[in-house]
Amino acid sequence: MIRLRQLKRVYQEGDAEHVVFADVDLEVAAGEIVVLLGRSGSGKSTLLNLISGIDVPDAGTVEVDATDLTRLSERERTMFRRQHVGFVFQFFNLIPTLSVVENLLLPLELNDKTTSRFTERARRLLRDVGLEGREHAYPDRLSGGEQQRVAVARALVHEPKIVLADEPTGNLDKETGLEILGLLDEQVRSAGTTMVMATHSREVIGMADRIVTFSAGKLVTISGEDLL
Repeated sequence: MIRLRQLKRVYQEGDAEHVVFADVDLEVAAGEIVVLLGRSGSGKSTLLNLISGIDVPDAGTVEVDATDLTRLSERERTMFRRQHVGFVFQFFNLIPTLSVVENLLLPLELNDKTTSRFTERARRLLRDVGLEGREHAYPDRLSGGEQQRVAVARALVHEPKIVLADEPTGNLDKETGLEILGLLDEQVRSAGTTMVMATHSREVIGMADRIVTFSAGKLVTISGEDLL
């Protein structure tokens, strides 16, 4: 589902270049859950931005579902991302002026998927994440955990090929974070969706099919046993 080849990303810092990573290779199978584990600033979010097409590498190729994103224009990447990618962010990123159900329906409207099947899917997802009866509440009336539950449902509602989660528990207490991880695991696996999650939290070890981390600017696969 995802194939990264010889990726390099460099940022200019004044007169100097900062190499975030170089020669990064990674393949993620359809339905696989891969966790990028590492400290802040190691390049995890940068890699997610490349996989989603938000950003482009300085060298290398990014293929998602056999589409080479590096060959697409910015607009083409935006349309591809809108149709095929779901996001879960650390700070939820719900639209404050929209109700819970309106936040959930927005990806459907952007993708012209406002058929009865998809609107029913949205309501079913709200039940699945434990927010039945809160459809008309606004984000500022929800707890952090509830907002992230909406974000999980929003990421999956349009049936994307992949879900990208960037520190999805980083703004939650440990207990709530574990609940969200369990919810993500359940929903993503039941839908057969591919997921790449970036985090520094070791609580994800049990849900990952594979754990990779940056070492000297390259990705290295590690086992959960090595982290215990």
